Amino acid sequence: MDRDLRRGSAEMTAAMLISGTIGWFVLMSGQPVTGVVFWRCVFGAVTLAILAVALGLIDLRQLRPRIVGLAVLGGVAIVVNWLLLFQAYSHASISIATMVYNTQPFMLLGLGALFLGDKITPTKLFWLSVSFIGMMAIVSAKPAGGAGTGHYLAGIALSLAAAFFYAIAAIVTKLLKGTPPLLIALIQVITGAAMLAPFAITAPLPQTAFQWTLLITIGVVHTGIMYILLYGAIQRLPTHVTGALSFIYPIAAILVDRIAFGHALQPAQILGSVAILIAAAGTNLGWTLRSVPLINRQTERSA
Repeated sequence: MDRDLRRGSAEMTAAMLISGTIGWFVLMSGQPVTGVVFWRCVFGAVTLAILAVALGLIDLRQLRPRIVGLAVLGGVAIVVNWLLLFQAYSHASISIATMVYNTQPFMLLGLGALFLGDKITPTKLFWLSVSFIGMMAIVSAKPAGGAGTGHYLAGIALSLAAAFFYAIAAIVTKLLKGTPPLLIALIQVITGAAMLAPFAITAPLPQTAFQWTLLITIGVVHTGIMYILLYGAIQRLPTHVTGALSFIYPIAAILVDRIAFGHALQPAQILGSVAILIAAAGTNLGWTLRSVPLINRQTERSA
């Protein structure tokens, strides 16, 4: 393994582990979701601005109206995505919200076909069907921890909506090809802070040092540092390695939910989660129908 591959793998692993813990910080902060996202944007913007200046990425020539406009649009989408996902944690648990959120590759598939002219192949439709079956298994499961069915289904709906807005942000980012990712992220969090400032001004401030520590960590570590690690990994790793390591995130989230809050997945939820992960892996890693062992064996027997 060469040096870039080792470093990129370490950065991607760290970024996914950090992402997998954010649910704990959000819930333990005890703050309204709008407050959490606002302070995430504020502290994230400070961190990213310092790094952007240090790395010489603040170049006014790059801030053309089209670039700024698209980055702001992406910022609106990513902030709405955070609001919805964080709200889903308290309804359907961190585990379920994260697993349902991993349907985002299929949201991206549909939007890519609609706006970018991407082709939807039979293989992609197959993985979409597997993901849908997994989703139905999760929806049909009984809520864990005594949560009401209405809250549980609301959490699933919020997670799906979050995945949709993430896919919108990803489509917008594709249109910003050639713009430094750190600069895009900086514009996005500044946009988020401006969006949520009216809500934050009228809301009570966090009262304890512990709450402030959690919010600062979400902004500095889960936003600033995580972005740096993620973008560094993407630049160094082949796409298939990036896709494979991205599945550390949902696994870490499930472990955090289990250890910190005692939430265990029900059998149907486990089966549905596995189906979604396999489908997402098949889409991200470019698995074809013939590369699936069971289908491949059946094809060989037929031949």
